[in-house]
Amino acid sequence: MIDKKLVAMLGKDKKFLLIITFLNLIGMLANVGITACVCVIIGLAVAKSVVIGTYITYVSIIVGLAIIKFLITIVTSRFRERLGTIVKANIREQIVDKILQLGVSGTDEQRSSLTQMSIEGVEQLDLYFTQYLPQLIFAMISPIILFTICVVLEWSTALVLILCLPLIPLSIVIVSKYAKKIFAKYWGIYTNLGDSFLDNIQGMKELKIFNSDEEKSKTIKDNAESFRKVTMKVLVMQLCSLTIMDIVAFGGAGIAIVMSLRGGLNSGNAMISLFLILISAEFFLPMRALGSAFHVAMNGATAGNKIVEFLNTQRPIWGDIECDKIESILVDDMSFSYDEDNYVVNNVTLSFKTGLSSIVGESGCGKSTIVSLIIGAYVPQLGQLKVDGISLQTLDRDSYYKRIGLVSYNTFLFNTSIRDNFKMAKSDISDDVIMKILAKVNLLDFVHEVGGLDYILLEDSENISGGQRQRLALAINLVSAKDMYIFDEATSNIDMESEEIIMDNIRNLSRDKIVIIISHRLQNVVHSDMIYFLQKGCLLENGSHEELVKIDGSYNEIFSMQKQLENGYKEVHNA
Repeated sequence: MIDKKLVAMLGKDKKFLLIITFLNLIGMLANVGITACVCVIIGLAVAKSVVIGTYITYVSIIVGLAIIKFLITIVTSRFRERLGTIVKANIREQIVDKILQLGVSGTDEQRSSLTQMSIEGVEQLDLYFTQYLPQLIFAMISPIILFTICVVLEWSTALVLILCLPLIPLSIVIVSKYAKKIFAKYWGIYTNLGDSFLDNIQGMKELKIFNSDEEKSKTIKDNAESFRKVTMKVLVMQLCSLTIMDIVAFGGAGIAIVMSLRGGLNSGNAMISLFLILISAEFFLPMRALGSAFHVAMNGATAGNKIVEFLNTQRPIWGDIECDKIESILVDDMSFSYDEDNYVVNNVTLSFKTGLSSIVGESGCGKSTIVSLIIGAYVPQLGQLKVDGISLQTLDRDSYYKRIGLVSYNTFLFNTSIRDNFKMAKSDISDDVIMKILAKVNLLDFVHEVGGLDYILLEDSENISGGQRQRLALAINLVSAKDMYIFDEATSNIDMESEEIIMDNIRNLSRDKIVIIISHRLQNVVHSDMIYFLQKGCLLENGSHEELVKIDGSYNEIFSMQKQLENGYKEVHNA
């Protein structure tokens, strides 16, 4: 089983397969030579030869061939390691490059699936390249060489060996039809289990809050049980396959041994019979080893096809026009659907320029989708997005991204020092500049308390509060001057003090930058120059806060409701 798409991934490193195969053939010939010398020595002993020099010569040859075999084993192992290291590094580099090419649009794969694919999947594919493919080539060539040797000595034994040999690959082909389905199902359940587990772990707080943790626990148990069952099916399939191959290999070797004995008795040369008997076992070993490697290959091929499918994912279409500055953004009569059927944004026209603009509305109205369209994560089915009058798809992606900053409710901070997080945004930034930025977001005292800029943030920023994380994310975005800043629910689930600090910085930014706010809390958008109120993917109302209040429509209704709730909360809190 050779998958051309997977073999193509090796590129110029295919030469290692030929080198490993060549070394294996040399090792096999060394084994044949050792076997022949042993038979000759036994023959001399049976003939009661007393010429010590002859014995020493053949023993020396055996020792020499054994050393060659030993060295070949070491060298082959080194070449396998080298091939594996190069392959894994290249494929993982391709995966990372593809993730970067896909950009903020991400992929349909969840993070756990990408992790499994780039770690476990690549390891399985490595076994396909370093174990299966060299063994496949070796198993195709070695029987021809051994048959040529055997047919010269005793044609009937050689004929039996060569006729029995195809039964092993035939059994592999028969099993492979069933194995492909099993391994595809196995890998699918494996990745789904990882996705489910990661989702539940990340949402543990919410599950606890809504008392849904027991239900999800049962779901995980069911998924784990499904994985156990499919794993057992894989093991049963492998055991049955190996049993069939053993029957063929040992049965064929047994028949060949009988034929060798008969041939030796007829010819009167017992040493030739002994040689053929010993070679009979060697004859089936490469194909038997191929059968064992086949199961590794199936898993590796399944994982490899997943990797190839991911690497062939269509990247977003961008142009090559440099974006030197952003002065205006126009969402021009845009409609978008995730499934080409149900539109989540319908004929929406929005305009953004220097100042503070806000997009508000109930959950599911299309606010975050519009942000995704603005940053080029998706391409609208209808309408277009224009940057300074130029279609977004004609711009160079990297130059466009350099002009925009995004702070969301779950902005990611790296598991490294505070200083290094800033340096990822601007590599040449000084500590003095970092401290000034931290002072703007009221984090200077906190940084001094924890020991300075060398303080290491834990995974998922677990050692700082939600408000501190959002303020730090804002500070990092302030490091490199952008033309446009987008705040997507940047003040969600944080304390009032942090919210006020963030909003003050946002208002200051809007004096000479394009600033877009996405928020459920309408109090945060009161000072906006323009507010766009969405409902079910449509633009329902737009204008300043005062203008929308005068209209006394849906915006004012929700604003008044939120204000009453907040006032009620303050009264209860103060009491």
